[in-house]
Amino acid sequence: MNKVILMGRLTRDPEVRYSQGETPLAIARYSLAVDRRGRNTQDGQTADFINCVAFGRQGEFAEKYLKKGTKIAVTGRIQTGSYTNKDGVRVYTTDVVVEEQEFAESKASQNGGQDVGGGFIPPQPDVPVEAGDGFMNIPDGIEELPFS
Repeated sequence: MNKVILMGRLTRDPEVRYSQGETPLAIARYSLAVDRRGRNTQDGQTADFINCVAFGRQGEFAEKYLKKGTKIAVTGRIQTGSYTNKDGVRVYTTDVVVEEQEFAESKASQNGGQDVGGGFIPPQPDVPVEAGDGFMNIPDGIEELPFS
């Protein structure tokens, strides 16, 4: 059985081309950054970069809705191949041929809100939000904190 399930973020916008012929077929190529479990690796790399290719309706979906940074879940199969480049060197390829792809987070959560169990809570203007350093901003006028 050849089955792959991945979840990650697109590293760039999909590159989409159409085949020649009476009924052109969309062919979308993109790369997913997939986090490694444990994150402690000998080479310091914390993600794998997986090349994906989507054909037909899946390719059209990628062209229309996917962009760099989008978090998606992909189901497909691994396909290997090879070709000889212009320098005469044999190049081996490994791609995931996409059978299904879907969004792995809401559009709103990508834009600063919170995704809570299928619902969405938009950012509140008078509620402290997380600063860029990972800590919550504490409003002025707070004298005592509820912890020590």
